[in-house]
Amino acid sequence: MSEVKAPGTMLGHPKGLFLLFTTELWERFSYYAMRAILVLYLVDKVQADGGSGLGWTPQDALSLYGTFTGLVYLTPLIGGWLADNYLGQRKSIYIGGALMAIGQFTLAAPHSWFSGLETTLFYIGLGTLILGNGLFKPNISTMVGDLYEEGDHRRDGAFTIFYMGINVGAALSGIIVAWAYTTFGHTEVVAGQEVFVNNWQAGFFCAGVGMVASLIIQFFFAQRLLGDIGTVPAAKLERDRNALKGQVRSEPLTKIERDRIKVIMIMGLFTIIFWAGFEQAGGLMNLFTNNFTDRMIGSWEVPTTYFQSLNAIFIVIFAPVIASIWIRLGKNEPNSPVKFALGLVLLGIGFLFMIGAVLQMGGDASIKSSMWWLVGAYFFHTMGELCLSPIGLSMVTKLAPLRIASLMMGAWFLFIAIANKVGGLVGSLIGHGGSVEDQLANAMSIFAGIAITAAVSGIILYFMADKLVDWMHGAEGHNDSEEEALAEEIAVTAEHEAIKR
Repeated sequence: MSEVKAPGTMLGHPKGLFLLFTTELWERFSYYAMRAILVLYLVDKVQADGGSGLGWTPQDALSLYGTFTGLVYLTPLIGGWLADNYLGQRKSIYIGGALMAIGQFTLAAPHSWFSGLETTLFYIGLGTLILGNGLFKPNISTMVGDLYEEGDHRRDGAFTIFYMGINVGAALSGIIVAWAYTTFGHTEVVAGQEVFVNNWQAGFFCAGVGMVASLIIQFFFAQRLLGDIGTVPAAKLERDRNALKGQVRSEPLTKIERDRIKVIMIMGLFTIIFWAGFEQAGGLMNLFTNNFTDRMIGSWEVPTTYFQSLNAIFIVIFAPVIASIWIRLGKNEPNSPVKFALGLVLLGIGFLFMIGAVLQMGGDASIKSSMWWLVGAYFFHTMGELCLSPIGLSMVTKLAPLRIASLMMGAWFLFIAIANKVGGLVGSLIGHGGSVEDQLANAMSIFAGIAITAAVSGIILYFMADKLVDWMHGAEGHNDSEEEALAEEIAVTAEHEAIKR
């Protein structure tokens, strides 16, 4: 948005892009490291010496997880408004990053320091994280676009580079946080048995270090590599431009605009179904991995959080492949609603693997299921995400009337926020303190219910596709060449990942 931009390029892009790449890499590492252990920390039983977990029931933990991830998608609406109107993007990132670091280190505080106040401290830390995320999340991605003038062909490639940084950070998080909570854990004797106590506080501390690294990098290099980008609130710049052009009168919505808004609303209902199932990854599927999965490879036990990195790894590998497939289909490329429907069906297929994992156990909680069921589930969930996820953001930008584009984007994030809360409530149906056999049976019902709901929703949406395309009134366009189309497809995926993650 700013007119003063720092000179100098690297690999054909402004050097500021690689600063934002690194800043976001470590911030996403911090967030996903915390997310990977959040439910595990909540349900970990309190040990004789005070332990490092809170000892919640799976039901309560998963319900809280849904609330947290839902708020993660709501607060950026407020943070974006504050940045646009008062703070500017740069200052919002500093304040948000500092709050997130404080939140991580608050979660990392040993229980022995605040005996009897562990839960209160946890809520303070989580609340601070949510507020910080609201200021940080929407503004770092916007600054990537502000590096380029309108119409600059390099912008698409910039989001692709930026998105790789996001997923590198997400992939590293599950691996490094596992090293932290296991390395700093300890063995003790409880009820006559020797048990290993994971040090979840070390994991949160590791996440805090990642956030501090992100802040330090941004603080020392921002002015040099970004110039004045993000220092002036966007609304002020917009008011200055409008003052030169005169006021724009508000006009009622046309029939075409109303039809297009209907498409956004209908697709939003289906996106709730998809993300409510997909977000089981950090909740119910995380608990299933920890409690019911054979994670042994020889004498080494694969840490639970390693599986949280699979989605990011699969995205990095397969996003260009999926984008290329769409383009090579040419005139046979599915329209947006059909791609959306395919994403829902693939989500359902992923949960068939989770059903297979439960069936392998035969109702006996002492028998562990193969970890390959999980790998298969995460693979198909990622394929579904790549079919559906980029479509949502792209669709809103194409269909929303320009004068209410921000409102429609806010509504889209509201759908995702609702989905995260619904996902937490669905996962919490695993039961409240029941036997492990009961929890296993409940997990089977949940996995089957999600699989059926996703598949049926996909089929319904498929048969609605033609009508929805009619209501788009030609909003879906085509590129002049295969190369242009491929570049745009990858860039759309990248831009959505930049916002989603």
